Amino acid sequence: MVGGVNGATTPRAVPTTLNIAIAGDLHDHWDHSDHQLLERIAPDALLLVGDLSEGRSRIPSLLQGLDLPMACILGNHDIGKDASGRILRGQLGLLGERHCGWALRQLDPPGLAVVGARPGTAGGGFRISKGVRAVFGPVALQESADRITRSALAADPSLPLVLLAHSGPTGLGREAHDPCGRDWKDPSCDWGDHDLAVAINQIRRRRSLPLVVFGHMHHTLRRQKGQRRSLHLDQHGTIHLNAACVPRHGFDQQGRALRHLSWVSFQGQHLSHASHRWYGPAGELHYEETLWSAPRPGVLELPTPLASAARC
Repeated sequence: MVGGVNGATTPRAVPTTLNIAIAGDLHDHWDHSDHQLLERIAPDALLLVGDLSEGRSRIPSLLQGLDLPMACILGNHDIGKDASGRILRGQLGLLGERHCGWALRQLDPPGLAVVGARPGTAGGGFRISKGVRAVFGPVALQESADRITRSALAADPSLPLVLLAHSGPTGLGREAHDPCGRDWKDPSCDWGDHDLAVAINQIRRRRSLPLVVFGHMHHTLRRQKGQRRSLHLDQHGTIHLNAACVPRHGFDQQGRALRHLSWVSFQGQHLSHASHRWYGPAGELHYEETLWSAPRPGVLELPTPLASAARC
């Protein structure tokens, strides 16, 4: 059964290996071929970091037919340009319990606790758009952080915890190539969300937090500045993963169709692997960029080089 917000729970056995596919900012690049791909590669769960489209109903409607444990957070583009909240309400209605903004979504099976950050964010510290305010009301920075924290602390402590956000937190660097660095004008700066950073610090005082997943800041930098650094391991051992490969549908230099997914694996409660992968629609893995692997005693592991044909 896939659950929503849970109270006290009985600790359970977590699968030895848990594989999670993550779809970065879709921007309309999602169709039935993605569902067929997921059926073939068979991850245990799917996470979506938002910006599905410009508030259109096509992708949320498609996701209703996907038979896979799933959690989603909506981004700033999902509101369209609507300040009334009508479009956002429509998106939330179609996604139903799949959307976990400011809430816990406990996926059981496969045994994963996902907590959503602030929905509809465009980054930049703490800004709530008129569309989000029309649906959720006025929310102060500390209240937003506390909502995220309360949801995380309500999760089953025996399950691995993932924070799912559209924009990442502040504190990951201020250069344009950093995971949340502003790249569209000078000077570059940290464009992460401060309420998420506060929540992360509060959560870590009470329980472990192995992974924060987000998008929003596209991997390919503007003004031909190269590629963004998409993974950050902080001093507390938390992995911050930016999954926003845009566009996620494309072709390599041989003309083969590609579909991008970020991929993480857990061993019990511990993250063991993080990568970007580019699949063919039939499920063949054409390219993989290994971002991080749990160290093994006595083994020096280097990142796998990324083929230029597969860059976002």
